Amino acid sequence: MTEKKGKLWIVGTPIGNLDDMTIRGKRVFEEADLILAEDTRRMRSLLSSLGIENKDVVSLNMHNEEERLSFIIRKLDEGAKIALSSDAGMPVISDPGAKIIRICRDRGFEVDVSPGPSAVTSAIAISGFPGSHFTFLGFLPRGKNRRRLLRKISRGSYGESLIVFFESPFRLMETLREILEIIGDREIFIGRELTKLFQESFFGCVSDAIQKFAFSEVKGEITVVLSGRDEEDV
Repeated sequence: MTEKKGKLWIVGTPIGNLDDMTIRGKRVFEEADLILAEDTRRMRSLLSSLGIENKDVVSLNMHNEEERLSFIIRKLDEGAKIALSSDAGMPVISDPGAKIIRICRDRGFEVDVSPGPSAVTSAIAISGFPGSHFTFLGFLPRGKNRRRLLRKISRGSYGESLIVFFESPFRLMETLREILEIIGDREIFIGRELTKLFQESFFGCVSDAIQKFAFSEVKGEITVVLSGRDEEDV
């Protein structure tokens, strides 16, 4: 079987502070024939800040991933080196990319990764919770589905692991109140705008978090780490 020359690189990008871009990730962008990005304007802005110009940047997001597949495979068949990135953090982690990565593997193309920042691991690290065992839930569902998920957590479906999820600033208070009602007053960490200029961290009980955020306008990207189930919950 002839070895295929095309290669797909998965590249992590800063979640806020541009200084967090890795040297290796920058080199991959410099050498790539094509860069796949959720938002081409944001990617071009990042490339410009890195001093990288005249790159072919194509959008790949949750709305067009399916229709882009044939184009990407054709480019790889031609021997292209392609960099896959998301707006912030690691691709696939609550972002598109898993489908094209699997297809590349199935068709024999080399897939490699240049790891970078992640809001998930950053929040766990700064929270002070032990990070050896956690469950990441992405963005929580809305309405009844969210309450159903919280009941599963309360019943111990995820054991003693930390629960990590993203939340919209517009739904944070509603989610906190439902956590208090359904799960109880566990310890919680809330990271807002991690690594950015107006980064904010909160650590305390859920009831304290409700008091803190009840009278302030919450903005920005939010990552929540909820303490795991302990013996007193059983």
